[in-house]
Amino acid sequence: MHASLEPASHYFYSDRLKLQFWDWGTEGKPVLILVHGTRDHARSWDWIARALRDDYHVYALDLRGHGNSAWAPGALYSVPEHILDLTVFADIIGKYPVRLIGHSLGAMVSLYFSGTYPEKVAKLVAIEGVGVGPLGSTPKPAPERMRNWIGKTRDLEDHAARTYADLAAAVARMKEANPFLSDEVARHLTLHGTNWNADGSLVWKFDNYTRVIHPFGLGLEEATQILGQIACPTLLFWGRQSFARDPDGDPQAAAIRNKTIVKVDQAGHWLHHDQLELFLRETKKSLADEKQR
Repeated sequence: MHASLEPASHYFYSDRLKLQFWDWGTEGKPVLILVHGTRDHARSWDWIARALRDDYHVYALDLRGHGNSAWAPGALYSVPEHILDLTVFADIIGKYPVRLIGHSLGAMVSLYFSGTYPEKVAKLVAIEGVGVGPLGSTPKPAPERMRNWIGKTRDLEDHAARTYADLAAAVARMKEANPFLSDEVARHLTLHGTNWNADGSLVWKFDNYTRVIHPFGLGLEEATQILGQIACPTLLFWGRQSFARDPDGDPQAAAIRNKTIVKVDQAGHWLHHDQLELFLRETKKSLADEKQR
């Protein structure tokens, strides 16, 4: 293993935005792309990237508006926009078929990418990419969704992003959001997920406008049409202590034909942090099973 290895930082352009990615190596190995969740960043994958880089050429993206990637004023930060960016990045690498691991929003992006371009993906691991968000529940009336979106967007214009007096305060907020995190993991995620203001306070790197959900995204029928086109073996993870819905019985999960569901005890929404060894064991087994190509 290469425990002390640091990834190389690079940028690419998509939709006129300068977006960050991290290259963990190893050249000549099958390509594996890691896609983080909302208000997260690519360095949240560090433990997983180190564990997998001996067998794969690992890349980790900072989605638009996240990490060190550019913010997108006027954009909706919608799932299709993130899919566009992933499509550009995968074409730049140009070594198909790729393997994808995504978490939450990143899992949605990876799932829909795989259903849009099924020939380009060999294996897919989705951590809580189904059973989150409004899909699968009764949608609110369209006028209400429109008003909510406008109200939340305009409200953000009047409220600056929250700041933290010091690193310890930001780490405490990180642990509040996920009580399963160890002190070490929480500190790492916070160090890579914050910037310092001139007065010494810290602010999260993500654009606050990523908090607002597009009012008229993919509907359930459209989503299941796309997910039904996924051709590769798909591993779906769910944390039993998560707010996400159980994938058994979820219409999005049901649309995915070649899938395996892994339910993880003592794990919430960030189960790849909460139960890292189990996650790596099941993921390595799925990725390495050449009979399921």
